[in-house]
Amino acid sequence: MASFKSCVFFLFLLFVISSIHAYQVSHDGRAITINGERRVLLSGSIHYPRSTAQMWPDLIKKAKQGGLDAIETYVFWNAHEPLRRQYDFSGNLDLIRFLKTIQDEGLYAVLRIGPYVCAEWNYGGFPVWLHNMPGVELRTANQVYMNEMQNFTQLIVDMVKQEKLFASQGGPIILAQIENEYGNVQTSYGDAGKAYVDWCANFAQSLDIGVPWIMCQQPDVPQSMINTCNGWYCDDFTPSNPNTPKMWTENWTGWFKNWGGKDPLRTAEDVAYAVARFFQTGGTFQNYYMYHGGTNFGRTSGGPYITTTYDYDAPLDEFGNLAQPKYGHLKELHDVLHSMEKTLTSGNITNSDLGNSVAVTIYALDGQSSCFFSNANETTDATINYKGVQYNVPAWSVSILPDCKTEVYNTAKVNTQTSVMVKKSNEPASLQWSWRPEKVDEAVVLGRGRSSAHELVDQKVANDVSDYMWYMTNVYIGKNDPIWSDNMTLRVNGSGHILHAYVNGQYLGSQWATYGIFNYVFEKQVKLNPGRNHISLLSATIGLQNYGAHFDTVQSGIPGPVEIIGKNGDESVIKDLSSHKWSYKVDLNGINNKLFSGNPKFENGQWFSQDVPINRMMTWYKTTFKAPLGNDPVVVDFQGLGKGHAWINGESIGRYWPSYLAEEEGCSTDLCDYRGKYGPDKCASGCGEPTQRWYHVPRSFLKSDENTLVLFEEFGGNPSLVNFQTVQVGTACGSAYENKTMELSCNGKAITAIRYANFGETEGICGSFDKGSCSSENNAVSIIEKECVGKEKCSVLASEGVFGSTNCGNNAKRLIVEAVC
Repeated sequence: MASFKSCVFFLFLLFVISSIHAYQVSHDGRAITINGERRVLLSGSIHYPRSTAQMWPDLIKKAKQGGLDAIETYVFWNAHEPLRRQYDFSGNLDLIRFLKTIQDEGLYAVLRIGPYVCAEWNYGGFPVWLHNMPGVELRTANQVYMNEMQNFTQLIVDMVKQEKLFASQGGPIILAQIENEYGNVQTSYGDAGKAYVDWCANFAQSLDIGVPWIMCQQPDVPQSMINTCNGWYCDDFTPSNPNTPKMWTENWTGWFKNWGGKDPLRTAEDVAYAVARFFQTGGTFQNYYMYHGGTNFGRTSGGPYITTTYDYDAPLDEFGNLAQPKYGHLKELHDVLHSMEKTLTSGNITNSDLGNSVAVTIYALDGQSSCFFSNANETTDATINYKGVQYNVPAWSVSILPDCKTEVYNTAKVNTQTSVMVKKSNEPASLQWSWRPEKVDEAVVLGRGRSSAHELVDQKVANDVSDYMWYMTNVYIGKNDPIWSDNMTLRVNGSGHILHAYVNGQYLGSQWATYGIFNYVFEKQVKLNPGRNHISLLSATIGLQNYGAHFDTVQSGIPGPVEIIGKNGDESVIKDLSSHKWSYKVDLNGINNKLFSGNPKFENGQWFSQDVPINRMMTWYKTTFKAPLGNDPVVVDFQGLGKGHAWINGESIGRYWPSYLAEEEGCSTDLCDYRGKYGPDKCASGCGEPTQRWYHVPRSFLKSDENTLVLFEEFGGNPSLVNFQTVQVGTACGSAYENKTMELSCNGKAITAIRYANFGETEGICGSFDKGSCSSENNAVSIIEKECVGKEKCSVLASEGVFGSTNCGNNAKRLIVEAVC
């Protein structure tokens, strides 16, 4: 007979087993269905390595509060398997912990395993050792590649299954993705490309995860997969298989930044317009790419030439703050769409084209109906007469009427505050620096390498363990050599990354290209000696190519040729050094010796505190500092520096390059017009300014007492200008149309003053408002001061009942407030 304790344990086990329920996830031509219910699903991309594990709970909570149902993430192969069969899932790479954090918040997850991800991530997420495997060809029907892809994908699926994280096991993952945007490049791979896609689909299905598989941008998708859309607008997208739902895996909330590029901006109105149009035209799943962009810590940014910031103009900014008004304007839209979920996913659809890019869509179910009124005209507002009632629909907007009677939401009418973020310093003392030179003599003078070859090698041969690799050779030239002259040059065909050239121990010059340029020719006049001459070329990569057909074969380092050119009058003699014996050395001494770690056992040599040099190439700097007070996000201002890499307490905060100024052309001082199709150059700003001046320092990197900042300055700069600041709301500008509630928040700080308030018509933008042609009879400033000053947040109804009558007639009235935090 079983003991009483055994019986209790059995009953407890039975309870646990019965409480674990699987989600049944399926799909048809209208929607994703979860446990028998068709769903309108709103999702947002958050990449776990682009933030810290300490940030995840707050980011995911804010995503849920913003009206999202799911979090979407890529899985980064090169981060998890940096060396073949050596895996890393620790710290910020703890994928399982990230998925469980999503689950803890009650959200679904979309797992984009890829394992090619693009994502402006180094080498598109592929580990570079994969490129160096004999006989390999990436992203095609190549057995070497497919074996490795299968191994990693199987590893991820097994890990997730073991933790019971697929919806079929009771977990949060409702969708998984294999490959990524392959349809954009497939034709370049010919028949082998099609065979590869079919193999991907069959392999994915064999994994038996119990949830649907998706392939984005794949028009010829196999029947077992769901084809999805990526882009700024996907309302015109039609799935290639009519039995699959209309899904949008990447709604680009903005754009990424490249070194030398301007600051991109995509307005809240335009993002909302794109989302509303998508659901008006039968969409069922929509994901923001990115919802939180985050930071390219370490050497993770790709490109080449992608910045350390990956803010992406997302609803949650790089530091995790609410990016208002985008966050709030989209939250309102999400709430409206969710209120119509049953009708949108199961109702009968009636479309009416009213001409001039104006359309009405009605979803009807069980005697109830919901309406979308859209006006895709870029300049002209529209008036729609529906059932005897006239509705004004501004240009480039969508009005949503959940009951087909009352407009509850219009994409062009923002009823959310605009938050102007500011940087504030609370460290009065300047930083005290020590320094030491990077030891380059071993390469520049002695030419000592770790390997050699009679050819110029692609820098990827080193498996991308460092940005830096030395190319070194000797050339013997006698005075009787035909090339000898008083006018000789060194000419190097570069890969588009950075080149620093030294001849006979002397620095000759540097060169680099711009974003999207993959080669250049460096040529400098050089003074050579009769006899032996030593040439040292330092190549510095800035993130490896991450996108395009055969992107993996784009060369890095010095592809050559490397030539000495002697000129006598009109005659030139060329000596090609490409097949000479070249010695190679990967990395720099300071990085190999981990000068950034703060551990004295790695430091061979002395740091100097006197005569700190400025504008000196190849120099290490070190300082200590106290963490800024409070909980606001921390940034470090690198104005005055050239280019290099930075570490806080041994943690890399990424590459810096504030000396690279954004292009001079293409910015406008005019108010950004949300109307019309978006592109990265529309509404851009920051022309002629440092591409990136501020660099995110996660609070989790900081200690409560003394902290250490270490810089490796590659180009030469002035560290005396470096300082730490915090990011917070400086100004909050509230906006609400008539009979809507205006809400203001200073994000934990008190509202200290009201600079402007008006109910009626207002012109200008946050920070420079002017009253228009009409205002309320009561003093709006006094009313707002009474309701808001001294509070962290407040709300006021925008109505004549509160502010008194206006002389605005039939014109739209708005409450506009500018508050100081």
